[in-house]
Parts: sequence; structure tokens; C-alpha cells
Amino acid sequence: MKYSDTGIVSGLKPGLKAIRHLALDLDGTIYNGGTLFPFTIGFLDRMKKNGIGYSFLTNNSSKSRLDCLSHLERAGIPASLDEIYTSGQAAIDYLRSRHPDVRRLFILGTPSLTREFEDAGFIPATDDPSDRPDAVIVGFDTSLTYSRLCRAAWWIRNGLAYIATNPDRVCPTDQPTVLVDCGSICAGLERATGRMPDVVTGKPDPRMLNGIMHRYSLRPDEIAMVGDRIYTDIRMAKNTKALGVLVLSGETKEEDLKDSDVRPDLVVKDLSELGELLLSVREIHLEL
Repeated sequence: MKYSDTGIVSGLKPGLKAIRHLALDLDGTIYNGGTLFPFTIGFLDRMKKNGIGYSFLTNNSSKSRLDCLSHLERAGIPASLDEIYTSGQAAIDYLRSRHPDVRRLFILGTPSLTREFEDAGFIPATDDPSDRPDAVIVGFDTSLTYSRLCRAAWWIRNGLAYIATNPDRVCPTDQPTVLVDCGSICAGLERATGRMPDVVTGKPDPRMLNGIMHRYSLRPDEIAMVGDRIYTDIRMAKNTKALGVLVLSGETKEEDLKDSDVRPDLVVKDLSELGELLLSVREIHLEL
């Protein structure tokens, strides 16, 4: 369902009028790789001026929240740590709530992800068979080495708790390459060990969106999840009964919708189109 379709404003008006907060994906929604979309800053300014709050959610566990904050600030987007929630942070919150006795981790992830776990009080295990961890964490490891991949497989095959940060197969990029993401790394580990992760903490797991709703005292009908992926962003919206808005500025193309069993509540070209729709509906509401 697109903004340009006849009757879209009247059809979605009851749902859109209630929206007080936007959960915004980063890669493919706010920017593409290292390139900020030209409409992003204007969109955020318009939302803030019209009383619509926002938070930034990302499944990209190669970067810590501090890294994400620095990236946004370099792009000219003011933000705070409280407005950023990553799949790595979701994994930390999961361990704290469900495995409070776990302290030592074998982390198949970047130094940035490892530091985030260390800052949260966890101890990274070394690539040594005598340094037995309590659990294995697998993230989007852009520093991946073969020996550490093999060590992760060893501990997984030996039955340790196995947590993946996110299911994404690839990470969006504006460069001529394919960025193999956590979901693809886990697929290789499954072939090697016969095990899938015990839990995948990033989108579409509802924990990320539930955390934002709790923080801002929001009902599900007052928040919209906005992202470029059906199998993470939109499925999480469905899992939490929030409004699911698919933007076509990233991974998902319009033709991909035909074969999807998950239907977005709204499909727009990009954030600029979403902004026009939200403000148009608010204007209609004010006129009424």
C-alpha cells in the first residue's frame, strides 16, 4: 500500500493520527553505507517540530552505541546514547535478564562489540581451548578470522549457550561489494555444528521495540517501526502490534512484496514520503 494510492490518507488516518514516536532503522533508511540520504536531516527536523519523537534502532552489531552516535554526529544528526539501541545492546540485556550467572563470553565480533560487552561487565574469552567461556556470542564480525570462526564452532558444538545478535544476511552498503552479515555467518556455523542460535536478539525479536515503548510510556498503536527490511523491521512491528512502515530506499524492492508472507501496513519510497504523509494526516486531523 503506497502513499500515492487513491484513498490512502483516509484509509490509514486512524492509525497514523495516533503515532507519537518513530523507531527508525539506520542502514537503508537513514543512510546507505557511508552516504546520508539527502532528505534525512529535513525529515528529522520536521518530525521534531511537529511533536513526533524518534529513536534509532539498528541490527548492525559491528558498531557499538558510541560508534553509532559518532557516525550520526559526523553526518550532522544530533542524538544521544539513550536514543540508540543496537542488536548488541539487546544481546547484553538478554543475558542480564535470562542468564544472570553468565560472565565469560567467546565473542565472534568486532573489537567495538567486544568493548561494549566488557563495559557491561562481561569478560571475553581468548581463542584457546583451555579458556572455556560460559556462552558464545556471534555478531556481524567485519574482523572475522578463520581461527576464531573455528573456535566459535567448537564451543557451539560442545553445547554452550549460543546467542546471535541479528538475523541479517547482508548489511546494506553503497560500495561495490557484499557485506556478509551475522545471519550468513550463523548459517555457516549451522552447517558446521548442526546448531542454530538458541536466541537471536535483534530485530524481529520484539525486545528492541518493547524497550522503546517502555522508555517513553507508549502503547503499540502510538509507535511506528520504519525500516527497509520485511523480515526484520516489518516482522518486528507485527510481533509487537506496532505500525510497520517499509521504505524502499534500502534492501527491499517493490517486487519483493509479492512473495512475502509479512505485509507492511504502509510502503513508501523513502522517509521524505513518509514525512509528507504523517504531516498531511496531522493537518487533516487538526482541520477536523
